[in-house]
Amino acid sequence: MSLAFPYAIDPRGRSAEVDDEGHVRDMIEQVLFTAPGERVNRPDFGCGLLQLVFAPNSDTVAAALQMTVQGALQQWLAPLIVIESVDLQVDDATLSVQVQYMLRSNQRRATAQFTQGLE
Repeated sequence: MSLAFPYAIDPRGRSAEVDDEGHVRDMIEQVLFTAPGERVNRPDFGCGLLQLVFAPNSDTVAAALQMTVQGALQQWLAPLIVIESVDLQVDDATLSVQVQYMLRSNQRRATAQFTQGLE
């Protein structure tokens, strides 16, 4: 068991925990929504996804953003998962990311969906 992200207290008054699959999903979320330079001891951690949302919308920017996200996930989570696909959708002030991956520990496929408002 691992600590839940974001940190929370469970009904027993202890640190909330998640199973291994939930922990991997939490780690994907951390990589996606952490900007490089945001963490003091790991300045290259993250993918800068939210910084690129305000770039002009074009096929080139979308492809670059998708490759950046996929590369960051592979860099930081390669021992735990195999990235199968990353799908990004930007609609006005909302960013949606869908990541399909396979857990290396048990060969199970999973899909994680994240939505972030940019207001």
